[in-house]
Amino acid sequence: MATTTDLSRLALALPGMEGEGVNFGVGRRAVCWAYLARARPKSKREAVPGVVAIRCDIAAKDMLIEAAPDRFFDDDHYRGYPAVLVRLEAIEVAELQALLEAGWRIQAPPSFRKSKAI
Repeated sequence: MATTTDLSRLALALPGMEGEGVNFGVGRRAVCWAYLARARPKSKREAVPGVVAIRCDIAAKDMLIEAAPDRFFDDDHYRGYPAVLVRLEAIEVAELQALLEAGWRIQAPPSFRKSKAI
């Protein structure tokens, strides 16, 4: 099971990745961030501990949610958005690493991806 410490270690190991806590990106492009949800309708969104959003393409997102709804999910706010919601306590570290690397590849500028292979 992955922890926020694992998330931070894996994210910062990627070339050019910056951030802290659960919020990471390459350049000014977000790769992973805190999942904010409303406890009640129309209330302020608040961070949900142990859940993050990770950038991915829509096809991969749909496949992940269908294959493992205990680890991955969506909500109305993220529906149609290229990021999957991930329950850290339910995901293996290797799978988290693969998701972060895929998100990094999507967000890193093309010139950066060519010069900084992972």
